[in-house]
Amino acid sequence: MDLLLLGMSHHTAPVDLRERVDFSRRGVSEALRELAACPSPTEAVVLTTCNRAEIYVACEDSETTRHGLERFMSRFHDVPEHDLAPHLYVHTGADVARHLFRVAAGLDSLVVGEPQIFGQIKDAYAVASRERRTGALLNKLFPWSFAVGKRVRADTGLGEGAVSVSYTAISLARKIFGSLKALRVLVVGAGEMAELTATHLRSQQVGRIGVTSRTRARADALARKVDGTAVDWTAVDDELLEADIVVTATGASTPIISTTTIDRIMRARRNRPLFIIDIGLPRDVEPDAGDLEQVFLYNIDDLRSIVSENLARRQEQTARAEAMVSNEVEAFVVWLRSRGTIPTVVALRRRFESIRQAELKRFESKLSGLSPEARARVDEVTQLLVQKLLLTPTERLKTAADEATAAQYAEIITQLFGLAADAPTDAPAAAPATRAPSPSPSTSKTPVAS
Repeated sequence: MDLLLLGMSHHTAPVDLRERVDFSRRGVSEALRELAACPSPTEAVVLTTCNRAEIYVACEDSETTRHGLERFMSRFHDVPEHDLAPHLYVHTGADVARHLFRVAAGLDSLVVGEPQIFGQIKDAYAVASRERRTGALLNKLFPWSFAVGKRVRADTGLGEGAVSVSYTAISLARKIFGSLKALRVLVVGAGEMAELTATHLRSQQVGRIGVTSRTRARADALARKVDGTAVDWTAVDDELLEADIVVTATGASTPIISTTTIDRIMRARRNRPLFIIDIGLPRDVEPDAGDLEQVFLYNIDDLRSIVSENLARRQEQTARAEAMVSNEVEAFVVWLRSRGTIPTVVALRRRFESIRQAELKRFESKLSGLSPEARARVDEVTQLLVQKLLLTPTERLKTAADEATAAQYAEIITQLFGLAADAPTDAPAAAPATRAPSPSPSTSKTPVAS
């Protein structure tokens, strides 16, 4: 059984194609159900975001499955295969783990360190689990990726600090007001930056968003997008009296809000704090307004400076995060490789158990005089002896340096102990041997889904 990943992302495909290959349009659950009808993948998880569409599977034949997944993606999204093929990437085995761990850690994102992808991966896995499309491989891979993503963020601070102008503004507002819930917002202008900042503010559950523009139709359109209220351009002063946060992005050639206006309004507001985000170029608010008491004015240069500092800080942590991911991939590969030796380990344990049972039976007459407690103790001691004898060979099998070495060890053990399927065995039809603990992520030692 092998791991296979087929996908596309912002690294390989333009936005118009990513919009067409969006599993959320028809639903991830439906995609998983259609995938279940494909003959090759035995397990599958579909991850879809605005910047990526990926299918993770466990399969027997990677090459056949890859072609099947390409046909499926083309059919499901009604996009010709020749349009998809140049933009798809394929990973197998350990490279699947490396890719997913980097995605979970935020290292593969458009904005390095962004936290949203972590929750999206967990959601994708939850849907696949609910649809009963996961099994031994993906049930190990995805929880392990959660542990990696959580640890990278905790130990490196990779996701700290906003790295977009609009989100930096929101972060500053939270430092001033704490929670932004129920606050009143005035957006002056209706362009792209104004819309993006207003959208971020809406996600913070602000109380009311008023939108004004010299062009009333544009104000109406943006107000609808952010569940706000269009405001007449002539009513800006009245809105300033009530607003807690003001976003300006008009593109006007001269400031549209003067220091005198802000001073008058602050007196009427009795110096209630006013946070102004001036992202207009040229500036929409006279810079001296920021010197007034309880007025917190940030322009586009202030915000970009903070963004640059945050980006530099993240870049310093990227190398550490990549090293952590590499260590976790190595640990995962050890576990992955150990799966190939499981049949040999199970057969070896069964052979030793059959010998133990046979010897106990041979000495039945001598053991018959023992009390039940003593008989139980003999059984316990012989089981412990078998476990200790098997400890070293099973660990060597599971931690072999590479697949060739592991296969060589398995073959030698099979020959030495006569474990081949056609070899005579006096093993009883006993319950399957207990599965040995799996290696877990390095350092943390236990991959736990957060």
